[in-house]
Amino acid sequence: MTEWKARRFWKASATRPADDGWEVILDDRPVRTPGKKPLSLPTQSLADAVAAEWDAQDDIIRPDTMPLTRAANSAVEKVAPQFDAVAAMLADYAGTDLLCYRATDPRELIALQAAGWDPLIEWACTHHDAPLRVTQGVIPVDQHDESLVRLHRQVQALDLYGLTALHDLVTIPGSLVLGLAVIQDRIPVEDAFRLSRIDEDFQISRWGDDEDAQAVAASRLLAMKQAERLWRLSRKG
Repeated sequence: MTEWKARRFWKASATRPADDGWEVILDDRPVRTPGKKPLSLPTQSLADAVAAEWDAQDDIIRPDTMPLTRAANSAVEKVAPQFDAVAAMLADYAGTDLLCYRATDPRELIALQAAGWDPLIEWACTHHDAPLRVTQGVIPVDQHDESLVRLHRQVQALDLYGLTALHDLVTIPGSLVLGLAVIQDRIPVEDAFRLSRIDEDFQISRWGDDEDAQAVAASRLLAMKQAERLWRLSRKG
């Protein structure tokens, strides 16, 4: 049986103001989510970028080439109905943040982690008044309740599209600190990805890499870049 594929049915895409933001229209038909909900976008910049994804489609619609559209659909259909739960889930990463768990050996790896991660641990302390305990090994260490509350407030204060963007910036590296550092302009997203891979890159420097691992790494970096782009385009002003 031949798999059914959605086909292009419109001639041109455009954007226009809506009651609570911006919407994308295909000819005169507003874009809806897969669940038929209105797709309201917070800024014209994001709406224009989503419209460009639709305009770039050929005869067959390829959702894998439309990351902003997919993220917007997720924001409306998945994040919005459970905003508080998603915010709490992301905030919980502070309790087991990657940057708090250091290697016990060798000394070269310990030094690389300290050089890359200590400045961000200090940033969380000074910028957010959220000191985090650092340990060696994988045995869980309890964090200060006050620190976790303050970091949770940072996440909870985000708007719908900000929270959607933060998701991949936290879950892919396994670090709330890295995610917040990206959206608060402390570090570029490429640096966040690199810092999240200190262990892996150290092992690669010793034992070599393979194509499958390279493909996975490239896919994760791309997802983080797309999330950062969603963040940037969804900012008002």
